[in-house]
Amino acid sequence: MALLEVCNLKKIYTTRFGGQHVVALKNISFNVEKGEYVAIMGESGSGKTTLLNILAALDRPSGGSVLLEGRELSKIKESQIAAFRRDNLGFVFQDFNLLDTFTLRDNIYLPLVLEGRKPAEMQQKILPIAKKLGITELLNKYPYEVSGGQKQRAAVARALITEPSVILADEPTGALDSKSTGEMLELFSQINQDGQTIIMVTHSVAAASHAGRVLFIKDGALFHQIFRGENSDTQLYQKISDTLTMLATGGEQK
Repeated sequence: MALLEVCNLKKIYTTRFGGQHVVALKNISFNVEKGEYVAIMGESGSGKTTLLNILAALDRPSGGSVLLEGRELSKIKESQIAAFRRDNLGFVFQDFNLLDTFTLRDNIYLPLVLEGRKPAEMQQKILPIAKKLGITELLNKYPYEVSGGQKQRAAVARALITEPSVILADEPTGALDSKSTGEMLELFSQINQDGQTIIMVTHSVAAASHAGRVLFIKDGALFHQIFRGENSDTQLYQKISDTLTMLATGGEQK
């Protein structure tokens, strides 16, 4: 059984007075296996952010289903959904979402604090993650005292510390300079090689070329997908670029 199963997913938004229906997603189906690294791409308004929100249990579909380890997300009670997200999903956002009044250490601890974990356990969990991400010496600093790349490393640490089934990343390199972007992409690859499943929404061809599979969304539907196979990052970059050109010019799926 796949780790994540998306079946005939639909999302329809109704305008305020019910006079118009906007179809954001239509009949999207795909699976994600444990340990996969999947990038989702598409033009603005294609539905990729809506898809990510449904995978994150932040929105509910109008039809179809999303199952994470066999559990259907839309059937989880509202009173349980926050705990489900905290226990099963890790989030990495473009704008970091760190609390400026907390040190990096306390920002990383936050999901464990919400779970009621003991300080000794939290300390034991943070040390190997901070070492892997190269932020051990920064843990007592505040977000405004570190660089954008270091903030994102702290955000990744916060996502990893609960040992989630899936990390969902929304434009994780969007606010970083080119050097920090390269470092973050290498870091994501290392985390994936350690067995962590990652699903990333991105506009960046460079970011997507680090993934093992790239899904392309067009007008709310799954348009095409590319598997890495034996392709290098450079070869995958070119295939992604060609597909995006085809998307932009109205070409047909290959």
